[in-house]
Amino acid sequence: MARRKKIYEGKAKTLYEGPEPGTLVQYFKDDATANNAEKHGIIEGKGVLNNRLSEFFMTGLGHIGVPTHFIKRLNMREQLIRAVEIIPLEVIVRNYAAGSMAKRLGMEEGTMLPRPIVEFSYKDDALGDPLVPEEYIIALGWASQQDLDDIVALALRVNDFMSGVMYGVGIKLIDFKIEIGRQFDGDFQRLIVADEISPDSCRLWDMETGEKLDKDVFRRDLGNLADAYTEVARRLGVLPNNNAPLGKPTLIN
Repeated sequence: MARRKKIYEGKAKTLYEGPEPGTLVQYFKDDATANNAEKHGIIEGKGVLNNRLSEFFMTGLGHIGVPTHFIKRLNMREQLIRAVEIIPLEVIVRNYAAGSMAKRLGMEEGTMLPRPIVEFSYKDDALGDPLVPEEYIIALGWASQQDLDDIVALALRVNDFMSGVMYGVGIKLIDFKIEIGRQFDGDFQRLIVADEISPDSCRLWDMETGEKLDKDVFRRDLGNLADAYTEVARRLGVLPNNNAPLGKPTLIN
């Protein structure tokens, strides 16, 4: 069997050439990173959980008419996805002050915002993914004003869906980030949700206890990341069948 062609390798996923034109295979790794990869660990089973969770969220979005790159799950760690041109932005939706926003504005973490806030950061680890205003995005040609209007509308629909799903299992959606890709059909362009949606890209707090069930567990050394992600999967009913016990993180220098 021919070896698959690697297209791209990121911190948490690897992309391979797909079986059909316009498709890719997305492989979920067990790597965990924080602070722009300054901290790195291997969390056994993390890739399996994120594959299942991202499948769950992407499928749900598709059911309410939000276009995504997801086609189908292939196995425990891989998905078949549509190939897209990624816009070099992280689209962040915040429902509560936390993380960099709380630090930047001197706000107490967990403060509810009067409405969801959508912000953009430029995808560049070397620069620390800096926040960028819409004027920069348009002037530098990363996206048009119409693109940005469509991206904000997509992000808010994702927020409505995710907030409702999480509320139903006793989890508060603090914030999340998504990536948007351009899918082309001749001269026609469609913007779709790409990359992944998982506890890697969300802040999730237990509604009663405030316990963190996301990557902040790893960032802040709050416990076992595998246990946190497993709890999210358990509540959503998407735990993989016959999964092996998830080990503790092994840090890599």
